[in-house]
Amino acid sequence: MSLDDETKTFLRSLPSTLNAYHDFVEEILNEMLQMDWDKSILFGVHMALEESISNAIRHGNQENPKKQVQVKCEISAVRFWANICDEGEGYAAGAVPDCRSPGNLGAPGGRGLALIRAYMTTVELSKNGSCLTMEKLLEEPAG
Repeated sequence: MSLDDETKTFLRSLPSTLNAYHDFVEEILNEMLQMDWDKSILFGVHMALEESISNAIRHGNQENPKKQVQVKCEISAVRFWANICDEGEGYAAGAVPDCRSPGNLGAPGGRGLALIRAYMTTVELSKNGSCLTMEKLLEEPAG
């Protein structure tokens, strides 16, 4: 197995406070830098990971520090994959207003899911919306 084939897995159970996840996100980004991910792509990964975790904390768990956010990340030289689950009741993903519609352009929030979808290759929400799975794929490095 070459270094390009190596996948590292990170599992965390984070308390639902808005300062609980920053070190974890930095750990993931630093590992991806070590794997030679381009900084412009890391910007999108950073934004998507922070948005997904903060949404789970704020909207899913209502910032209840007794509730946890479960995060699993897998990274390799060509793939970032993450699954983020909260303990909230969930929501209907289709009910999230489109932040691009004229009536929502001035709204103070509601852009997180759109940004995640813009930067990731794939994004899936569980049926009740309490789990989000996202993936960013790169082309295989040349030989």
